[in-house]
Amino acid sequence: MFPGYHVDAVTNGVHPHTWTHPAFRALYDQYMLGWCHEPGMMVRADLIPDDALWQAHLEAKNQLIEKVGALTSIRLDPNTPILGFARRMTAYKRPDLLFSDLDQLKKIAKKRPFQLVMAGKAHPRDESGKKLIALLHEHIAAHKDWMTMVYLPNYDMNIAQSLTAGVDVWLNTPLRPLEASGTSGMKAAFNGVPSLSVLDGWWIEGCLEGITGWAVGSDNESANGDDAIDLYRKLETAVLPLFYQGRSAWIKLMKGVICKNASFFNSHRMMRSYTTEAYLR
Repeated sequence: MFPGYHVDAVTNGVHPHTWTHPAFRALYDQYMLGWCHEPGMMVRADLIPDDALWQAHLEAKNQLIEKVGALTSIRLDPNTPILGFARRMTAYKRPDLLFSDLDQLKKIAKKRPFQLVMAGKAHPRDESGKKLIALLHEHIAAHKDWMTMVYLPNYDMNIAQSLTAGVDVWLNTPLRPLEASGTSGMKAAFNGVPSLSVLDGWWIEGCLEGITGWAVGSDNESANGDDAIDLYRKLETAVLPLFYQGRSAWIKLMKGVICKNASFFNSHRMMRSYTTEAYLR
């Protein structure tokens, strides 16, 4: 498209102060003073005491639970893992992928329970996106006897902040290669929340299996048709067993997310990259 020119790329980043929950901000101020202006310092997050990190997570999680209760009258269980999915609702984002095989999903949820919180709006002219929202509401109503699921109304930035901070796992299931970057998982990372995501967009760079989260499928487009199978496999054999294994193992994962992802996928590094690799080149 541009003969004679070298085309490079700069990966997106998110603003640390905006997307970090107040409990985590206070924690980082105590153990990594200056992190908000120099988020590269977050590579030192492994110095944070486990109990302090967990208490910050519980504060964010309980605030999310309160918000869900206020918006839907549904009370989530703080001791059960919460998966979060929130973004623009459109077909290529595949918000219904988790419901591809209901028998398998029920089997997993019966063995190791988990909760699902979803939110998002469709463009007014995106009819397929609006139909997906209706379909998700149908699933929530039809399967409430064996899994707690909610869809939060009136999705906005405030709800996005609560979700990316308060869930235990961030879910992303786009159709490859249509995810230009995606930033919601980066926002979750500032709160120690690991991602369970298709290898597309930023997650190709951010995924360190079992350290920052888990990959769904491979980065090959041909894997799109097998993503549901791999999503169920990761939930059943990796994600949920680790959560129920004990707090220390999960906190180690959270620290990996902060050290590896939050320290890099931030707006400060992004602007430096633009400056040095594009503006001043």
